[in-house]
Amino acid sequence: MSNPEENFRSSRRDFLKHASVASAAMATGLYATSAHAAEFTLKYGNNLPMTHPMNVRAKEMAEKIAAESKGRVDLQVYSNGQLGTDTDMLSQVRSGAIDFFTISPEVLGTLVSAGQISGVGFAFRDYSQVWAAMDGDLGAYVRRELAAKTSLFAFEKCWDNGYRQVTTSTRPIARPEDFKGMKLRVPPSPLATSLFRGFDASPTSINFAEVYSALQTKIVEGQENPLAVISTVKFYEVQKFCSMTNHVWSGFWFMGNKKSFERMPKELQEIVARNINEAGLKQRIDVKALNDSLVADMKAKGLQFNNIDNDAFRAKLRSAGFYAEWHKKFGEEAWGLLEKYTGKLA
Repeated sequence: MSNPEENFRSSRRDFLKHASVASAAMATGLYATSAHAAEFTLKYGNNLPMTHPMNVRAKEMAEKIAAESKGRVDLQVYSNGQLGTDTDMLSQVRSGAIDFFTISPEVLGTLVSAGQISGVGFAFRDYSQVWAAMDGDLGAYVRRELAAKTSLFAFEKCWDNGYRQVTTSTRPIARPEDFKGMKLRVPPSPLATSLFRGFDASPTSINFAEVYSALQTKIVEGQENPLAVISTVKFYEVQKFCSMTNHVWSGFWFMGNKKSFERMPKELQEIVARNINEAGLKQRIDVKALNDSLVADMKAKGLQFNNIDNDAFRAKLRSAGFYAEWHKKFGEEAWGLLEKYTGKLA
């Protein structure tokens, strides 16, 4: 999750785009929910394959919105980065060229600093802490910051991407010192870069579309993503080890353009918002079940798994000054809300 941050462009990704798709409409990733011209046509873009739980639930959500609005609202789903990279789609939703976009906290952090606070390394120990925070005061704080500082807003329920794990071709990550000197691909995020520098690794930002080839040609030794992404993009073909670090929880804010959304009557806004939030809750269940099922599947494909002692990694970050640095950057209010759910970090 996260984080499949950017679009799929190569022939490999074109294959994934069309795989397991039963109709021409699905092959394009576009779902038009009404045969007749709708009063309001809404465009939603993301960069995940049509088979990912996000788009399975988005299709279902779009159909429910069309039915409940009696065809007045046609929400169209553009998957696989058809509308561009995350950066492209962020620009488009800000300008109103598209109506909705699911954004990872790492990318949101480039727009509103507080947006990335859920990506603090080794902060959330389990999903109970994650959802308490994101459905509670921390999530509310991020949504307020977004609404106050941009032309965008976020719906109440975050969607899930899963905990991020580290895959490598050279050695497993069992202890913090195993990261030392490792060339590791990370998202284009100062927070992610800072996290792995705290372990004395050599983090490198590479466009997600180029990660497979970078691993294959040994430009980098490893990468980090949720299991669903590791499986979907077949990183197990070019990686030997998967260390279950759970170092960062990765999710998606379902964002919209304020003016675009407010042009609809209140009753239609309610139908759209309720169905987006309900789909997000269902997608959370789907993603966790999918990630839980993938270990056995990828073991069978040759990927070697190992678990770690999270406390040792948290202690290393603490001694490296990582938590103190980001406490200062996020500020007292935001950091206090994070630690309300995680316990003391710094």
